[in-house]
Amino acid sequence: EMPHMDGFELVAMLRDDPALQDIPVIVITSRSGDKHRQRIEQSGIQGFLGKPYQEAQLLGLLDKLLNN
Repeated sequence: EMPHMDGFELVAMLRDDPALQDIPVIVITSRSGDKHRQRIEQSGIQGFLGKPYQEAQLLGLLDKLLNN
């Protein structure tokens, strides 16, 4: 959790700003339930990693997002 807002609120703010709306967003979270994953998909987040994650997973996701 971030102070004053959660990650979903931050993503909504990014998506509402034309200058920032195309920035890829990756979520790293300890929450892995179906409800949380569904909210991630609906919010326009491009990448998701559950904790704990391996460095190779993060690097692979970054490579995928930066090369699209």
